[in-house]
Amino acid sequence: MLDLVESGRPVADVAEALGISDQTIYTWRRQDRIDKGLDPGLTSAEKSELQAAKQRIAPLKAELAVHRRASELLGKVVPPEGGSRPSR
Repeated sequence: MLDLVESGRPVADVAEALGISDQTIYTWRRQDRIDKGLDPGLTSAEKSELQAAKQRIAPLKAELAVHRRASELLGKVVPPEGGSRPSR
């Protein structure tokens, strides 16, 4: 698809032939330029790595929230009347 556009074929024609929007082609072309180092931005590999990291972080954040909440609740525990057990 990008080769067709690079060869000079109008984006609108390529988009119509493939049944996709013009904007999709522009987005893919921009990402291709970033991947080739011609434009600034995150490469496809960097985006993939970032997405994988976010997926690993999400459950860790949830687990941390549970631990924090448990700590809050345990910190509010009131000892039974009379204090702690007498030592022997």
